[in-house]
Amino acid sequence: MKTAIVILNWNGKKLLEQFLPSIVNFSSKEADVYVADNASTDDSVAYLKNSFPDVKIIENTTNGGYAKGYNDALKYIDADIYCLINSDIEVTNNWLSPILDVFKKDNKTAIIQPKILDFKNKMKFEYAGAAGGFIDLFGYPYCRGRVFNHLEKDNGQFNDIKEIFWASGACLFIRSNVYHQINGFDEDYFAHQEEIDLCWRTQNIGYKVKYVGNSTVFHVGGATLQESNPHKTYLNFRNSLLNVVKNVPKQWFLFVVFSRLTLDGIAGIKFIIELRPIHTWAIIKAHLSFYKNFFKFLGKRKKLIKRQDYNTHTSIVWQYFALGKKKFEELK
Repeated sequence: MKTAIVILNWNGKKLLEQFLPSIVNFSSKEADVYVADNASTDDSVAYLKNSFPDVKIIENTTNGGYAKGYNDALKYIDADIYCLINSDIEVTNNWLSPILDVFKKDNKTAIIQPKILDFKNKMKFEYAGAAGGFIDLFGYPYCRGRVFNHLEKDNGQFNDIKEIFWASGACLFIRSNVYHQINGFDEDYFAHQEEIDLCWRTQNIGYKVKYVGNSTVFHVGGATLQESNPHKTYLNFRNSLLNVVKNVPKQWFLFVVFSRLTLDGIAGIKFIIELRPIHTWAIIKAHLSFYKNFFKFLGKRKKLIKRQDYNTHTSIVWQYFALGKKKFEELK
């Protein structure tokens, strides 16, 4: 099974210096390693050519963000499995074999995520993906091991193989034929939550998304955009709404859209109370962009096979903030 590990880079020489050695050391016998450079203006490419001559480089002509960056680069990579991995991830010995074994055993599994722990606190799960992603009734994403900002300690409770709803874009494996069948990432997202849309569309055509807990990576998180960055707030709120318009089944559509707009408004008030009005403004801008793109995404919706089995927990907002349920196993 020919595998390509593809690291998307934009002005990330320092991250490549720190984390690329682990990927090369623990992966190069089982996979080819690529760096897809998004038109960096630092000396990332020169550094790679001098320090890692065996790493293949694809130079994109523009910085199109995560979605376009991968779409542009993967056109030039011949492999059965793509591993899309952030430049701020440290991998571990034997991290590839358990994942490739699942692909070999189940040809209906199209996407896989490993266990993602926090590089800065290696006993805890990391925000972006943790032990596999799910989505609530209103389109809010959460994870096993991470509900909103509550991160669980890794006590081996998720050392399993589990079908999930979405896999983190921080480290995502996907069959290349499926990736190209669904036309890759939706470039209108630019960055953040485009992997949820990708996983949603993959399941719409009959494939499964899985988490493999005996493969572990460590993620710094926020190396590109810190959690406190209002642009990250903007992208997350806008793209989550676009996911709802594009993918939520017909019977839930209007209820979910209007509920989300209301809940986002409450979130904006919460930011004001917390003296973070810049994030309230980010939500307002997200909604303005959402309205601007609404009919465009309705058009995309019409072209998709809809996911009918919208099996999900009730509102994660209600369970977390009203009922105080912080852990995945506490959720109803």
